[in-house]
Amino acid sequence: MGDFIGHISPGLFLVFYGLYQAVIVSRAVIFNDSLLYPSYLSKNKGKWARLWKIAHAGWLKVVIGSLLIVYEISCVKEGLTLMTKGVPPRFMYPKEWQHLTMFFLLTLDGCVEMVSKNMLRQRCVLLERGATVLGVYVLLLLLVSHVKESSGVELQVHSLLILVVFLLMLVLTAELWAPEMFHLWMIETFLILIMGSWLIQAAFILFRPVSGFPWEDDDISDIMFVTTFFCWHVMINALCMLGIYGVSSFWHRCYSPSLRLMGSKEALYQESSSGTFYKLLQEAEQQDKDDQAPLLSKISPCDRA
Repeated sequence: MGDFIGHISPGLFLVFYGLYQAVIVSRAVIFNDSLLYPSYLSKNKGKWARLWKIAHAGWLKVVIGSLLIVYEISCVKEGLTLMTKGVPPRFMYPKEWQHLTMFFLLTLDGCVEMVSKNMLRQRCVLLERGATVLGVYVLLLLLVSHVKESSGVELQVHSLLILVVFLLMLVLTAELWAPEMFHLWMIETFLILIMGSWLIQAAFILFRPVSGFPWEDDDISDIMFVTTFFCWHVMINALCMLGIYGVSSFWHRCYSPSLRLMGSKEALYQESSSGTFYKLLQEAEQQDKDDQAPLLSKISPCDRA
């Protein structure tokens, strides 16, 4: 699958998935809502309530992963075989088998998410995040092996991709212990967007250059501009996330006042519940003072003497 479609298809999926997650994270930050158990899902009792509770991201992963597996197999005209029939036998199509492993793990991640959200009695967040972390760990190992025969521009393109996957692996690993931390989710979304947009850029650099002329591996300027383009992708995706947050904030504050009020009430409830003991202690002390005041007023000056 080392062709234009093989790079741009996963890239488009990651970009759309990152945009979807950016909207979810922005809404959670604006309303101080839970990322794993958003309030609008539990309060939606209409006829579309079941539809809202479907694991949309899980289904998307399964569909995209399955389509990529079918496409990868169809790209090998002679048939995808593991080893030759000669003596001694040799492994065949190593990169294609690596691609299949990546896409299979993407499909498995989607299946685990669907089972956890829609089939288990109680959602298992650790199982979902564990499947995602496993997929990213394996992806990193495969990418490191994938670039053994690369050089020049192709090596630089894939090295920057490996850097993003490595950072994503660290963030997802940290989320196993802090699954509700907004900062980690924002960094994860940011890295997913970079990964997707860079795969799209890689498809044009390696297979369909915009200029119509291939990039030169021996030209240091081409290799340096690969890194420059990557930095531009970082800045563009950062601005994209900032824009999504700004638009989401404007939309919810101007066109969804009831939703904003609901989020404010939930935030106040959470703040009040955290200081319940302190408030009860203050009320008890005030009650004691009120009870002692009438008794002191009844005591005459002579009695005091």
